[in-house]
Amino acid sequence: MLDITLLTIGKVKEKSYSAIIAEYEKRLKPYARLKIIELEVSPFSENTKDRAKEFEGEKIENFLNKHDEAVAYLMAERGKTFDSPELAAFLERKSPLILVIAGALGFSESLYKKYPALSLSPLTFPHELARVVLIEQIYRATTILQKKNYHY
Repeated sequence: MLDITLLTIGKVKEKSYSAIIAEYEKRLKPYARLKIIELEVSPFSENTKDRAKEFEGEKIENFLNKHDEAVAYLMAERGKTFDSPELAAFLERKSPLILVIAGALGFSESLYKKYPALSLSPLTFPHELARVVLIEQIYRATTILQKKNYHY
């Protein structure tokens, strides 16, 4: 059984995204232990964006330091890409795993220097949409591993 934590900056505000996430969480229960941890967004203005990004990075790093039994990956457009079967094989080898989704400002450079990155796409997604896509891909990976009819 996969053991995955999604560590995110901010909550999902869009109700339609929340409904999709809830549906995939329900579908994942037989195949994976999925935990979603939401860290608080740092408020920012045009003049304080860099400091807010660093502060969010510190929050992420504090969490990861307390959970060093798991392998952590940043979810970022500059990370390693997979097709769905490759992602399934990767997830199967990396349990327990923490996948980190940044807030609107992205990750601090210090986090990029310390943690490897995976990518859902070379495109940049809003963090709420990235969460939807990631959780669907985790579900898809579990169905591939379980040889269920979902990924064709």
